[in-house]
Amino acid sequence: MAKVTLVFAGLLVALGLIGYFGTGSIHPTALIPTWFGAALGLFGLLAISPDAGRRKLFMHINVTIGLVGFIGAVVVAIQGYAGATSAGKPPEMIALESKLTMAGLLLIYVLMCVRSFIAARREGKV
Repeated sequence: MAKVTLVFAGLLVALGLIGYFGTGSIHPTALIPTWFGAALGLFGLLAISPDAGRRKLFMHINVTIGLVGFIGAVVVAIQGYAGATSAGKPPEMIALESKLTMAGLLLIYVLMCVRSFIAARREGKV
């Protein structure tokens, strides 16, 4: 699962950089997926270990980061959409798409981690 974490970290970093540079480098908040990706990448690298206890610790840290990122992205996307529509303005579609993409990636990641944790528990590896 640690290698899968690195893939999702790369996708989040790319999402943040594309969002930032794609909007003319005006909005630094577009880099938020990059920071979540960097955190996942760091702890993903630390999870690549033959020591099961270390691997378990860092993968649990990663799934927590993923869950916090998912919840945050969904909440901010809903707030942005609701705030714009209540003001009678169209929502910023690039920002909304970026937030929903981040939420989707992190939801898939968290579900994969939970599935992996359950499988490891059943196999008696933990």
